[in-house]
Amino acid sequence: MEIFHLNRVLLLNHYLFIFHSGECEISQCSDPSTCVLSQRRTCKCAVGYFGDLCDQVATMNVTCGKDFISILVDEEFFKYYNVGIEAVHLTNASCHAHREEISGSTYFTVHTPMDQYTACGGKPLEKNITHIVYSLTLMSDPPIYGNIVRDPVVQIEYKCIYPYIRRLSLAFPIISFSSERMFKVKEVDAKVEMSLFKDHTYTEAFTSAPTIKLGDQIYVQIQVTEPEDFFHLKVNECWATQTPKANDKSGFSHTLLVNGCTNDKTTSFGNGTAHPEGRNGEGSTVRYSFDMFRFVYEPHSFYLHCAVHLCTPEDGKSCIPECKTVSKREVVMDEQAQGLLSYGPIRRELPVRPTISMFM
Repeated sequence: MEIFHLNRVLLLNHYLFIFHSGECEISQCSDPSTCVLSQRRTCKCAVGYFGDLCDQVATMNVTCGKDFISILVDEEFFKYYNVGIEAVHLTNASCHAHREEISGSTYFTVHTPMDQYTACGGKPLEKNITHIVYSLTLMSDPPIYGNIVRDPVVQIEYKCIYPYIRRLSLAFPIISFSSERMFKVKEVDAKVEMSLFKDHTYTEAFTSAPTIKLGDQIYVQIQVTEPEDFFHLKVNECWATQTPKANDKSGFSHTLLVNGCTNDKTTSFGNGTAHPEGRNGEGSTVRYSFDMFRFVYEPHSFYLHCAVHLCTPEDGKSCIPECKTVSKREVVMDEQAQGLLSYGPIRRELPVRPTISMFM
């Protein structure tokens, strides 16, 4: 089965579309790289140029980041159209521009985190089997003179295009020491991985079946590895069974997480620091830990299963579980964005028994 993954990297393709530009005389339309003759037989400045003769170059730069999109435009461009910083914003006027000075030059800039893309007026994503496109519009409010407007409105549409990468994979859970699962959410393919780590630093993962002492902590990390920093991850349920089958009722089971909240007194989210990372639903990585245990009857080893859900930037805070209420509510979710990961076996390390020497 061919699976496509979205790979998002810095400084990918971007496009600028200016919906208003200055006019100049027909006689100035000798250079099509700076002036373009319109259907109305007037001369319009080409993208990136402005001024009465379209002889001034506007510095415009778009940065397509892993978790943000930003645009930077030369202040002189807006001054020519009599537009101040207070009148420049995205489609949602609350996402306004800021003035920034770089190397002695002044620019108007807007930085849009991906989780605010929709709220700031980002257009619906354009998707196909090879790319995904984000579109935003920087615009101005024209000054009002009494009850009339004489100055034009400036609109700059800018886009970031992120490519997919094709690879071969399996679209079902793999029971291994780094469990992976493929998802397809709104035509975007994603890979989620579950691993166990040796301590709270989450720097060294187990590469074979873990053997852990009773009372020691087990450190679990579930992460969206492709695409990076796009989806938020919510772990809905986690439980342990005596067999590799998640829904096997023949043996004992033990529940760790329910509806995204802890159900075991030793279980906690984060990485154990004063400012823990990896909270449930707050990013693309979820980390939690619990104390090692064993079942009363054989087999004492167990398998860990987690049901997870991928959230898009539009989901916002609805991805974060509400765990402070007495009765935890269960949210109806898109089945397409849900899946199961299984890991194991996790074995109990037996204590070393002292030996008695018969020789004196």
